[in-house]
Amino acid sequence: MKIIVEIADAAERAEELIERVAQGHEILFCRDGNPVAEMSPVTKGTDLWDELWALMAADRDHVPAGTTSNHDEFYDEHGLPK
Repeated sequence: MKIIVEIADAAERAEELIERVAQGHEILFCRDGNPVAEMSPVTKGTDLWDELWALMAADRDHVPAGTTSNHDEFYDEHGLPK
């Protein structure tokens, strides 16, 4: 269920609104009747770090074997740009 709240009222009811979101509700914050922000519950069971590592691992499949991030060809023996 979506709950619509004016920002001025939300400041006074913050704890209650957060509890509602934890129960699965969505909160739509309005200023003078115009929507400006939305708060929704975090999807349970999704670990964002696991998602990030999976994306990085999938991207590495497209990099040729033996490729490094070393860019020695751009620098001289003293580490200065050529």
